[in-house]
Amino acid sequence: MKNIILEAKQSGYFLLFVFLFSYAQSILVRLMIRQELNWYIFTPEAAVATLISSSVLFLILYFFIKRWQKSDLFRFKEVIKIFSFSLLVFLAISKVFGLILAFLFDTFERNFNSKTLILSTFSEIMNTFIYGSFFLVYYYYRKNEKNQKQIIRYNQALAESKINGLKAQLNPHFLFNNLNVLDQLIEEDQILASDFLNEFAEIYRYVLQVSDQKVVTIEEEFAFAKKYFSLMRYKYGNAYLLEVETLDFSGNIVPLTLQLLLENAIQHNLGTEANPVRIKIKRDNNLTLSNNIITKRSTKPLSGRALYNLKEQYCLLTKKQIKIHKTPSEFSVSIPIISKLQQ
Repeated sequence: MKNIILEAKQSGYFLLFVFLFSYAQSILVRLMIRQELNWYIFTPEAAVATLISSSVLFLILYFFIKRWQKSDLFRFKEVIKIFSFSLLVFLAISKVFGLILAFLFDTFERNFNSKTLILSTFSEIMNTFIYGSFFLVYYYYRKNEKNQKQIIRYNQALAESKINGLKAQLNPHFLFNNLNVLDQLIEEDQILASDFLNEFAEIYRYVLQVSDQKVVTIEEEFAFAKKYFSLMRYKYGNAYLLEVETLDFSGNIVPLTLQLLLENAIQHNLGTEANPVRIKIKRDNNLTLSNNIITKRSTKPLSGRALYNLKEQYCLLTKKQIKIHKTPSEFSVSIPIISKLQQ
């Protein structure tokens, strides 16, 4: 009963439509029969009666839908079965109710003669088809709308789960790469290694802080990327140079985006102080990081997992994708800006 009352409250506009339709129908029928216009034509009692009988029909349809519909999918055979049985039950209830009223008001002869019975039955069947069709269309529209919302929620949860999984891969990636740098520095210069470790600890706090965020502001990410690049200079000195055009900090990007792209440029290229790798960051419609290519002669094959994971995160968060462009002399990655509306 509570479910029925709740459904009725949520279906207020639908019931109003049914009442207005039945009211217009009663006016039209009266005009056709009486062929004249008077105040009686516009009285609403026929519409109210139709609304009440239609509500009974809706309850019968709802009962059989809940009883017989086995799946969330629209199945034509099931709907025909539900509608047919609902029609028979509705007609039976209408006739029993009419019979009771006829005995109470002594109108049996007038309301249950063969001509009146045929006309009233035909009228009830037509109303069942009209208002029953309205209800089925409305019910399955609501059901489809609900299913679509569930699908959207499921896809959002799935996307969020994937993003969290990708981040879980990126954080250890960041940690282990920098521990390797620290290991090399310990062998070369322990004092420098100590300074590196202190700055790395501060930077890693940021990594932990943003690990549960989908996006961060460009300003936050740029400040972090500069600190990371300064950290890399402990090992490489001026073999890698960072050049930044004046940036517009509006908008958001995925956390660790710039750091990963800087790391990618350093890992794939061999810079020296005499011939440095120049890494440039600029902003137009997108945020672009580019670098000149100085290929390493001998290197272990790199998996490219970090860049792949980054691409996957952007695919899940925005319709725009990362664009990678490579020429013999330059490699660039263009990052889409994520506005608040896209989050």
